[in-house]
Amino acid sequence: MITTFKTKTSKIVVCGLFAALISIGAFIQIPLPNTDYFTLQFLFVLFAGLLLGSKLGATAAAVYVITGLMGFPVFAAGGGITYVLRPTFGYLIGFIATAFITGFVCEKLKAKKFNHFLIACLCGFIATYTIGLTYKYFIMNFYMGTKMPFIALLLACFPLDIPGDLVSCALASVIAVRICKFSKGKVSTC
Repeated sequence: MITTFKTKTSKIVVCGLFAALISIGAFIQIPLPNTDYFTLQFLFVLFAGLLLGSKLGATAAAVYVITGLMGFPVFAAGGGITYVLRPTFGYLIGFIATAFITGFVCEKLKAKKFNHFLIACLCGFIATYTIGLTYKYFIMNFYMGTKMPFIALLLACFPLDIPGDLVSCALASVIAVRICKFSKGKVSTC
């Protein structure tokens, strides 16, 4: 489901809007008992891919990451160039890939149904965790000197992160179907 934007100005505006939504998502924190908190950042990254398509979705996510690296406190724990040394920075890189892959799969499937959108979101989910966990492994083991096996990093994601992001995939897919039905042909693939 790709919205068509004809002018350069409209493309810049929607990329900025989705970069802002991803930033806001970092600060919408849902506290859970006996664990950390869960943010809606990943949900907005999925929406960027589903609604803007591969190129504009990835651009919006890249604008978000670049804005944070420039020092604006848009990441969940601040901002600045030193953020690249944090173990979780790989997930931010993964967000760019996620928006692109989610949009790309939607474009190829000509997504209109829940299962099409869910497949696209799950492909993005895999991208985020593959890049994020790999980056985290290398930072933890080779930069910070904290020896941690990859399987331990993966298992640490299960109490909160992975189940929460799978729910985000399902929620984004449900909402995308609704938007597709509501748009009645105003969105190019609906």
